[in-house]
Amino acid sequence: MDVKRRIIDLLEEKDEARLRILMLRADAVRRRFLGDAIHLRGLIEFSNHCRRDCLYCGLRRSNKNLVRYRMAPREIFAQATEAAKLGFRTVVLQSGEDPAYTIRALCSLVRGIKSGLSLAVTLCVGERTREDFLRLKKAGVDRYLLRFETSDPRLFRILKPDADYERRFRCLEWLKAIGFQVGSGNIVGLPGQTMESLAEDILKFREMRLDMVGIGPFIAHPDTPLQGSRNGSLDLVLRVVALTRIMTRTTHMPATTATGTIDREGRQKALQCGANVLMPNLTPVRYRRHYMIYPDKVGVGEVPAMCRSRAESMAHSLGRTVGLDEGHSLGTAFRRS
Repeated sequence: MDVKRRIIDLLEEKDEARLRILMLRADAVRRRFLGDAIHLRGLIEFSNHCRRDCLYCGLRRSNKNLVRYRMAPREIFAQATEAAKLGFRTVVLQSGEDPAYTIRALCSLVRGIKSGLSLAVTLCVGERTREDFLRLKKAGVDRYLLRFETSDPRLFRILKPDADYERRFRCLEWLKAIGFQVGSGNIVGLPGQTMESLAEDILKFREMRLDMVGIGPFIAHPDTPLQGSRNGSLDLVLRVVALTRIMTRTTHMPATTATGTIDREGRQKALQCGANVLMPNLTPVRYRRHYMIYPDKVGVGEVPAMCRSRAESMAHSLGRTVGLDEGHSLGTAFRRS
């Protein structure tokens, strides 16, 4: 049977016993290739300004109801310092596509973190030029996250009206060629999304040999054009997580905060069907409540130490360990059958 057809069949599967087998198989693949360690990445959301106007995102530039903020470089460094003190080996610096942070400023910040704190650095700041990516790599950025959200060109152009589909994937190609550990991901349950396009997403993850893949549900934001749309379902998210684990084998995959937002046990369930990463939020609480890509985000009021503690407790409750190293990419051993 054609691989794509098989993926679609499993996304649509109604038999609970077969679905249970799928989840168990994904968990077994995760254990075989990645072990039982759950890697913790400290997330710092340093700006909610964004030049894009994506229809699904609460940070979109047209949202006039959002209180905007930018953290100064010294504030970002202070949070990275706290991450190191709490035992994190990686920080994820994430923002909207905010041109106020120049490449020079980002490079200076990264060099300070690398030299002063010896942390692995993941950057997620959207599309930049190839020259910018080269400078960031030279400054010491280890990983770069650039989600494509959907590999369906038609849906991409509807939901991201001021973005260019070809450029998005060209940026991902640049990042890979330059030598970053590259992450991407999708949103499950987007209005207008089909099972065929979800299957294409999964195949794209494998084709691109990604080092990281983030998968989360669509959650309608009241201050976007998609307000009132039906949210994505946990069931479908878990199927996509499981199939992506089976197809990519060694890719690092977070149990996303969005998954925990739509279901109290969502992250735990994702960790049981292929996920192996948690990203506790280290953003100062006074800013965190304004980084609202989607509403009602779980853990908004928790201080960084509490976020770390909860992540550890979650790992231990599942009989898993917390990774003690940086959790770098293990390579690209992909299933070809």
